[in-house]
Amino acid sequence: MWGNKKSHTPQPVDPEPKSWLTNQPPQPAPASWEGTTKMNKDVMRPAGAGTTARLGSSLYVKGEISGKEDLYIDGTVEGLVQLDERKVTIGATAKLTADIIAGEVIVYGSVKRNVRGKGKIEIKKDGSVNGDLTTAQIIIEDGAYFKGSIEIEKSAEKEADKNVSSRTAPAPTAAGAEPRSI
Repeated sequence: MWGNKKSHTPQPVDPEPKSWLTNQPPQPAPASWEGTTKMNKDVMRPAGAGTTARLGSSLYVKGEISGKEDLYIDGTVEGLVQLDERKVTIGATAKLTADIIAGEVIVYGSVKRNVRGKGKIEIKKDGSVNGDLTTAQIIIEDGAYFKGSIEIEKSAEKEADKNVSSRTAPAPTAAGAEPRSI
């Protein structure tokens, strides 16, 4: 154990590494890393395919936020949040002095200014909105605070469904009239 002394002379470095088992030159790195590493599937998902961006509670944004993915806000925002067909969630610690335009808006925190949710707007139990709402569907839970006006818009989908069903509905027949063969 103590008696074995190793030489302190440096060994020459081989500039070309060898494959010890096969004596073949080293293989080049694969052109694609696919399948060579295990990755979280959420990281590889393209934006807008179920991903949700997050604005943390210590962040302050003044200006305009726009994009094509869902957004969860816990911080402070002043200005405009515009995510036309996406979902915006205002977290419990969020304080917004901003207009919001989105496909769906869920409020757990505080919003001052107008909110437009093309599909629906939900104000949760501890949520607060001081501004006008424009939406096709509104849900205000017991305990929520709301001050402003509400404009209910018929959604484009419901209008389209109504038009299709009126075109495909059978024509009314006169009372007692039955099909006859001649």
